[in-house]
Amino acid sequence: MKIETVELVRIAMPLVAPFRTSFGTQFERDILLVHVVGPEAEGWGECVALTDPLYSPEYVEGAQALMRRFILPRLASLPEVRAQQIGEVLSVIKGNPMAKAAVEMAVLDAELSGCGVSLGSHLGAVRESVACGVSVGIAGSIPELLEIVASYLDEGYVRIKLKIEPGWDFEPVRAVRERFGEEILLQVDANCAYGIADSRQLARLDPFDLLLIEQPFDEGDIAGHAALARLIETPVCLDESITSARSAADAIARGACSIVNIKAGRVGGYLEARRVHDVCAAHGVAVWCGGMLETGLGRAANLALAALPNFTLPGDTSASDRYWRQDLTAPFVLDDGHLPVPQGPGIGLRPDPEVLAEVTTSVETLVWSELD
Repeated sequence: MKIETVELVRIAMPLVAPFRTSFGTQFERDILLVHVVGPEAEGWGECVALTDPLYSPEYVEGAQALMRRFILPRLASLPEVRAQQIGEVLSVIKGNPMAKAAVEMAVLDAELSGCGVSLGSHLGAVRESVACGVSVGIAGSIPELLEIVASYLDEGYVRIKLKIEPGWDFEPVRAVRERFGEEILLQVDANCAYGIADSRQLARLDPFDLLLIEQPFDEGDIAGHAALARLIETPVCLDESITSARSAADAIARGACSIVNIKAGRVGGYLEARRVHDVCAAHGVAVWCGGMLETGLGRAANLALAALPNFTLPGDTSASDRYWRQDLTAPFVLDDGHLPVPQGPGIGLRPDPEVLAEVTTSVETLVWSELD
């Protein structure tokens, strides 16, 4: 891949409705896009870091500074840049998987676009469409929650995920089960909001036949998750704790989870995400694809990942209108509970120029030859 310039594009995307989790409420997504341009191809990457370091230590402003000061100059010093080598080259930079993943995604998109290969094909996709679930934030009341869930089921989503936190767990889950019955696929996500002392409270969710409970404890508490997994009947799924294929293998070996949520941004890129998938498959652990309120660019790449064979549970790859009135790309529209896996070269989609211009708040252009 020959690179001439890199654009770090900041955009502001208003959400169709506030999205509340245990770590805060989002009204708008401040998103950093990475646009690499070469003489023969271009590629786009999307950084999933949030505005503030609440979900993870990374945040948008910091990711942009890291790319400018450390990631891109290190890559520019190489004789040539290949997506396959980015993870190893950047391993000397500690942490910051979301920033690394965005750069890798842009280079990988450009490489594959240049040779006419889709991301799904490159990763090993076996499906042309992916079953979709939807993530439901913490509502203002149980009646409001039931209305929201009913609307998503009417739209055709095949799985419902409820965000939970202390004080908002047993009653909302019971209400959803009583209203919609045992036939709907239902799971919960705690985003690290609980501690080991809450284990008995979480065990109260067992009668509701949940697919899983996602990341109840702090990301570093593997021992606590293993203890919880022995105590409760609901399968424990890890999200924030899984930062690499190695950490996935360790968590599985220690009995901390029987299901893994894979987010490419959290593990440092789509190539490492595929390795996490492979490790889990080798251990008989099912995986599903999580979401970070991505635009169509990130959603396209997530769909390619979710089409791999061990993604046996519906992910958070929702339709565009779940979050955006106007997506950055051609919209993804739900069809019988599924979304199509893009078949075009690279990630298969490009930003709509008019929409991109409307939502862009800043563009930083870096000349490749001047970075090293």
